[in-house]
Amino acid sequence: MEQDPEIRKKSKHVKPEKKVDLLIDIQAKLAQGKGAGYERWAKVYNVKQIAKALLFLEEQDIRDMDTLTERAKQASDRFNELSSVIKTSEKRMAEIVALKTQILNYARTKEVYVAYRKAGYSKKFFEEHREEITIHKAAKHAFSELHTEKLPTIRQLNEEYAELLQKKKDAYRDYRKARQEMTDLATAKYDIQRLLDIESETEKKEEQKKEKQKKEETSI
Repeated sequence: MEQDPEIRKKSKHVKPEKKVDLLIDIQAKLAQGKGAGYERWAKVYNVKQIAKALLFLEEQDIRDMDTLTERAKQASDRFNELSSVIKTSEKRMAEIVALKTQILNYARTKEVYVAYRKAGYSKKFFEEHREEITIHKAAKHAFSELHTEKLPTIRQLNEEYAELLQKKKDAYRDYRKARQEMTDLATAKYDIQRLLDIESETEKKEEQKKEKQKKEETSI
């Protein structure tokens, strides 16, 4: 089937949208060193600051805002993920330490508590062994809060603690790198976006100024 001549004619004139290279565009503007947008921006920022951001983007091969925004989000997500791993590990490690203490306390005071029970929970016996009995009761209460039929052994807890400690160390090793990457990307994104916002605002005001002049000229 022959294609409609009008459609074929239109298709020849359709050009792919040219993507602006953010890096080259901004570098060109800085090289010019002129224009209301640049002058206004220069009053707020140090030129070295934006130059540093551009150098960082060049090193990271980031050439448009979409990529910069996505990379910044990924870095933030990675940092938050590692932070969560570290905090979760630390929380569980603290629980293990507390549980081990209660297990050891329970074992250490068990005989005294058995004797106390055999004595018919004598007040006299209690006063003589108040500390041991109180510690034993506290351990039993802690176990009941776990809502488990069987307590883990000290060996099991030590193994879990060691695994968590290694997991925390591995996460913390990447944590520092992730934090720096997140900071660098967030800073670059802020500086570049601020510059683009100022330029956009300036261009808008220029357009409004031109429109106003046209209206004034036509009204004369």
